[in-house]
Amino acid sequence: MNAISSWSSSAPYYFTDADKSVHYHKKINNNSFDVHLVNSSLWIVASLNNKCKVAFRTAFCPDEPLKITQTTEIDNGIELSLLCSMADFKVIIHFTESDYPILHYTTSIIPHKPLLFPFSPRDILILDKNGQADNIIGEVKTNQVGTRSGIVYFNITKPKAGALMYCQNLTALADYCNQTHTSGADTVGGQWPELGFALPPTKEKPLKAGQEIIISDAFVAFDNQTSNDEPAMVHQYLNMLAALYLELPKPKTVYQNWPEILQKGLKDLMETPGCWLKYKGDAYLNAYLSDYKTPPEIMVQLAVLLPLIDYIEWKGEGLKEIQIIKKNLPNFYNKKIGSIMRWLPDLEDQLEGEEEQKKPKVMDSWYLHHPLLNLSRLALKGDKEAEKLFLDSLEFAIKVAHHFKYTWPVFYKMDTVEVVKAEKEERKGGEKDVAGIYAHVMLQAWELTGKKRYLNEAEKAAQTLQGMGFELFYQANNTAFSAGALLRLWKVTQNKIYLELSYLCLANIFKNVQLWECQYGYSHHFPTFFALFPLQDAPYTAVYEEAEVFCAFHDYLNHADNVEIMPAAKLLITEYIRYLVHRAAYYYPPMLPKEMLAEKPKIGELDPHLWIALEDIQDGWEQSGTVGQEVYGAGNAFGILPRHYIRIPDEDYMIFTEYPVHYFSYEKGKSIEFKLKGDGRLNCLMMLIAGKKKTLPDCSFFDKNENQQLKSTLTKDGHRACVVKGNATISIVLET
Repeated sequence: MNAISSWSSSAPYYFTDADKSVHYHKKINNNSFDVHLVNSSLWIVASLNNKCKVAFRTAFCPDEPLKITQTTEIDNGIELSLLCSMADFKVIIHFTESDYPILHYTTSIIPHKPLLFPFSPRDILILDKNGQADNIIGEVKTNQVGTRSGIVYFNITKPKAGALMYCQNLTALADYCNQTHTSGADTVGGQWPELGFALPPTKEKPLKAGQEIIISDAFVAFDNQTSNDEPAMVHQYLNMLAALYLELPKPKTVYQNWPEILQKGLKDLMETPGCWLKYKGDAYLNAYLSDYKTPPEIMVQLAVLLPLIDYIEWKGEGLKEIQIIKKNLPNFYNKKIGSIMRWLPDLEDQLEGEEEQKKPKVMDSWYLHHPLLNLSRLALKGDKEAEKLFLDSLEFAIKVAHHFKYTWPVFYKMDTVEVVKAEKEERKGGEKDVAGIYAHVMLQAWELTGKKRYLNEAEKAAQTLQGMGFELFYQANNTAFSAGALLRLWKVTQNKIYLELSYLCLANIFKNVQLWECQYGYSHHFPTFFALFPLQDAPYTAVYEEAEVFCAFHDYLNHADNVEIMPAAKLLITEYIRYLVHRAAYYYPPMLPKEMLAEKPKIGELDPHLWIALEDIQDGWEQSGTVGQEVYGAGNAFGILPRHYIRIPDEDYMIFTEYPVHYFSYEKGKSIEFKLKGDGRLNCLMMLIAGKKKTLPDCSFFDKNENQQLKSTLTKDGHRACVVKGNATISIVLET
């Protein structure tokens, strides 16, 4: 029997009484919605397929009945004013009719006196069609963790009444959190059959009297289908998330001067002694600024090297530091083991063992495959030294995969393959997405050598990802690499299970984003919308994982150019990319006020003047940079510039786009044409960026899809900006 709290115990009895008045009624498809006032609560009761009811509590007064003082019908909804002794309430209810009907309700309050909320009940109550909670059964697929999106997604399975995705727009709670010094973390969840949002409890700091403030802004998508298997669940999740995303308020993006940011970061990376460690006349990159205790790691060297190569290939010029990093890579190879190692073998005895993985020959499972992936990329570019290191290490990687039956632990010993740590948490399993990055490595080996054995290995590993649901995600960048590998595997084999597993990886990534602007505490200094968390339980977002997911998503879209993939997936991927280009500049300390930076990070030092990115951006009430300044996060700017700035041959200006570009053509002195990726229901920024001469050509902008000329504006920096639709074909006619 389902238990419900005392706060909701009287509601089911009320909903069974047909004589009670309905203040508003709406019918969409097979669902009907009624607004009821039940003593101390205002409810919206949704009847789904006449199989069950889901009640949404929009306003609540704990000590007395609420009174409706005014009702006003609006387009597709109603606005109600309510009163009790503690406060005035205003509730706005609105419906959007689409493939997934969406209910949106916003509640604001004007306290009559300073007001504390030591407890608030959840705002969703799930009942059977007779208004009882006893026999209704469902499954919560996801809910908010930390400061991730305020989402709970669940299926109602007995009876099979469908699925709901609830999203609390936590951006709207900024004033509440600022006044009460509370956080939006862990506010959406609950226990069946009471789910949804509960106001963060206030203990000492009350809401101010006489000031209107939003205390809830909820969006709910409905689907009459119940997902019966993992692929159906993933399609439902991505489609409903995309539908909600289109309705959510989204912050404006701001152009960041990435060419200038990159040059500052490049200078500080190359010239700051704290970024480098010298050993036997060779220079190695530190993982963190001034961290000389930890030996060099091969992952760090390659994580910076590959984006640097992207940059110089775009720019068409060399960089001596690339050769400095490349020539030291063979020093990480252990002939006895037959593999590259995580730590520089000559210095691994200096490890102090303060953490489980900081011991000689201990390997974090993903740390082996990530460098192999980057070595394979170099090899496919024609680098013979990288090819040798890659191929010489493959047999060991395959041996480990077979030993663990494609189910990797967290840590193991390289020399004995002994498990050091099997699971991150009890019964949570090891690094589940390693099977996907291993498949990626094997696909690279197959592409490099043509040997079918490696393709078979990729398939065997990929198949182990089935059934992991929303627990597949271990680390964001590796899950993103897995998504791309699985898409490629589907294209090669035409086995649709790999496409479905690719979508599963994407769903896991989008479960771990923050679809809201924090805007309380320190967070009003930087944007957070669509930020991505590096681990399932990480309390902060991290520059390195975000930069790599960004690049992996570009690759994903490139592989999807000539095939049909879910529109929802394209929409969410391109919007993540757009907001990353906007947000990522705020990982650099000079972009942030000093008071929000940690004085003493966990690792190394923090110099607020250096353009070396912070590892971590925390919740608004916490200082950031608590882990350290992440040298291996340097790929941030080097990844963005070549992917979002189009150089025009022999010209002193560039084109910048927030969405990725599908193709580009240029007829000198006459026209430029390119096609944007993205969704046509959303917009992005496109700009002509003036070069050193600060001049731009006279030109006109056209959207060829819409067959119309576009308006543009001249910015204060001398650039020309234009808002364009996703998926548009843009023509720039040069006037001579």
